[in-house]
Order: sequence, then structure tokens, then C-alpha cells
Amino acid sequence: MKLTLGLPKGSLQEATIELFRRAGIRMTIGSRSYFPSSDDPELDLIMMRPQEMPRYVEQGVMDAAVTGHDWTVENRAKVKTVCELNYSKATRAKSSWVLAVAENSKFRSPRDLRGKRVATELVNATRGYFKKKRIDVDVEFSWGATEVKPPRLVDAIVELTETGSSLRANRLRIIDTVLETTTVLIANKSAWANDWKRHKLENLEMLLQGTLSAENFVGLKCNVAKNGLDRALKVLPALHNPTVSHLSDGNWFALETIIGIDQVKSIVPRLKRAGASGIVEYPINKVIQ
Repeated sequence: MKLTLGLPKGSLQEATIELFRRAGIRMTIGSRSYFPSSDDPELDLIMMRPQEMPRYVEQGVMDAAVTGHDWTVENRAKVKTVCELNYSKATRAKSSWVLAVAENSKFRSPRDLRGKRVATELVNATRGYFKKKRIDVDVEFSWGATEVKPPRLVDAIVELTETGSSLRANRLRIIDTVLETTTVLIANKSAWANDWKRHKLENLEMLLQGTLSAENFVGLKCNVAKNGLDRALKVLPALHNPTVSHLSDGNWFALETIIGIDQVKSIVPRLKRAGASGIVEYPINKVIQ
């Protein structure tokens, strides 16, 4: 059996291929091809714009897909969300669709836009946002270059941002957040009900989540004399407990643990002062708890 899996074409493409590679699934794809091959014979891969994939997953054309939560909402797709995958082309934080206006405009809140024109690629979700607030606006589809439209062509836009730098560069000011989004793994409900496909998707979730989690950790190992063991153990945090091993010299031990990458700068000096030697920091590929 094979699992038909959609992968995002466009800005997320390289980040997704790299994530799968680090998870243990290597892909190759031609410059003009939409059908990658991989070293996993149980996967049937197809590249597609993430805007379209939720609809095809709902219809069963694909069993599953890596797409955006925003496009699942936009398509009103009835699918199973297997998991969130917190990565994007620039950061590991969630992105946001924001309501923005020209920085020198008089608009300060969404209600100020009553009767005005708003351009966006996320039309259905934007209409739902204003409907929920009972604000009557004219929402039109934007084919691109949305940031340059206010104030000459439209009064406001709803645009996706990770850092806000592009909006600031185009002299735009955010007045509200319409939708927070992240990359998600979604599945067709019938595929999810299939034992083999569900098991395959759960395996993918485990590998991908473990790979993303590993970015926050490093491995640390060192040697410590018997009389300094207790001091060193008090310095070291761990996911559970550090591994303590006897060395051939009965008066020495080897310690090994996993720590948060942001802890390294404080722990390594303290560990050295506690009597540890041969301290080695190394990257890890996966953390699966």
C-alpha cells in the first residue's frame, strides 16, 4: 500500500524537503517536476500549492498533505488535523494574517473600515472575520503585490506575515490579527479511518515532531572524578536523569544528558567549575518522548 502525500510547492518547499530529510526521508525532485521520489517506497508524493491541497485531501484525491492551517480554514475543508508542524520559511513561530492599513491613515480599528475596501488572498476567512464583528466591508481577492495597494487602490489589506518586516518596509501599520496559522499535517477522514494509512501517518507525525523538537536541544557529555560526581549531577538538568557510566579507571565516571540549547551557555562553565573535563557538546537529530 502507498500513502498519497501532498507537499507544499512554493515558499515552504525547501524547508519541507529539508525537514523530511532530517526526519530520515530523502527526496529528489526535478526542477520542472511536481512528483518527487523518495527512499520511502510507501509514500506517493505530489507537489502542489498549499492553497489547494485541503480541498483535494477532503475529496480523497490525496490521503494527506502538509499545508497551512490558514488554507484549511479558507477552503472550509472537512479534514483530520493530524498535528501542527511549527516551521515556516523564516522562523519556527506561528505566522499571522493581519489587518493592515497605510501608516499615516486615519484608520485605528477594524470598525473604522466599515463600508471600505479590503484586499486579500484569504477571502473567505477575512469575510468571516468581519462578519463575526458585524462590520460591513467589501472584501476583494488580491492576485499579489498586496502590500502596495493601500491607500491608493484599497483602504486596507489582510496579509500573511512572519516578522512584519515586509509590512513596515511598505509603510503599513497593523491594526488587528485576523488569523494565526502554522504548518499542519492533515488527512482525509476515510484515509484516517484506514488502519494502515493511519499507522503510517502516526509514524510520520512522530518522526517530524521529533525532528522539530530536536532543534531546541543538544547532547552533552563529560568525564568527572568520583569525588566530584554529586556536584556535577546538581549542575546537569535532563529530560529524565543523566546517564552515569563507569570508566575503566574506577575513580572516574562518564556523564551524558540532553539539555536545552539555550542552557548551554550557563551550564558548561558551571560544569567545568564543578570538576568536569572532556566536555563535548553535539547536535541531535530527534527528540521523541
